[in-house]
Amino acid sequence: MYYIGVDLGGTNIAVGIVSKEGKLLHTHSTKTEREKSHQDVIKNIVGACETLLESSDIQLDEIESIGVGLPGICDSEKGIIEYAPNINFRNVNIRQEMQSFFNKPIYIDNDANCAALGESISGSARDYNSSVTVTLGTGVGGGIIVDKKIVTGGFGGAGEIGHQIISAGGELCGCGNRGCFEAYASATALIRDARIATVRNRDTKMLELANNDINLINPKIIFDAANSGDKVAKEVVKNYLCFLSIGLANLINILQPDIIVLGGGISKQEESLISPLKDLVASYILGNVLKTEITTARLGNDAGIIGAAMLRI
Repeated sequence: MYYIGVDLGGTNIAVGIVSKEGKLLHTHSTKTEREKSHQDVIKNIVGACETLLESSDIQLDEIESIGVGLPGICDSEKGIIEYAPNINFRNVNIRQEMQSFFNKPIYIDNDANCAALGESISGSARDYNSSVTVTLGTGVGGGIIVDKKIVTGGFGGAGEIGHQIISAGGELCGCGNRGCFEAYASATALIRDARIATVRNRDTKMLELANNDINLINPKIIFDAANSGDKVAKEVVKNYLCFLSIGLANLINILQPDIIVLGGGISKQEESLISPLKDLVASYILGNVLKTEITTARLGNDAGIIGAAMLRI
């Protein structure tokens, strides 16, 4: 048997057929058209799944279930998307509506949870029992896995890693609170701090690498400048890693996972990120001995599809 995974984003819908071993076999994507009604978006999901099946040699009868990962708050038990602002869904019973097209079990969960499950089944955490995946992108997302299952908490909202408070009264977060991990450890935060530092000191390699356009400064430029010895960039990266390590140390002190997997664009820095980060995290955890492995994600954008497909498996 096979499984279909759906990664529902604000711009695109990515779907894939996944084997029982967690291998992604076929993929297809289409536009979300989020400006339309939720019924139209669901029809786009259905159409994408139908096109996926047509382009593969796999029949609908061979599909065991369909899983959907989405950017928002959901009630996984009831199959209801409670609130997903990027796609204008509120209290939508996606399970019921999709089952009017496919007579298959339909499972849903938050997209970050699905990515964490994907990494646990087929990615960097596949050899570990417990893991936490932290995505460092526009925001900071994540998912907690124990016994290869998503930890959802008592009310379905566990894993909001980006909204732990690491600096009371600190930087304003997009959620409206101040001092959230996301406000310091996201790619957005890193870029913000690099641009502020560049305004204060324009004699920095970051500006040169950005063709003298401060708006073109991105994480790669920041790390490249720091690795070249640029003092301004090195200070920006040092401060960023300090805040990142505090949030990760909190996770380890509370959860003690076997492994933490870092995803998102910043994770592409590999050892420029991981090596100094391990030393910093160790300095913040109880006993100062780091037993939790810290590494980068392996599956990229495929993690969400694979994780969604393997929901409840």
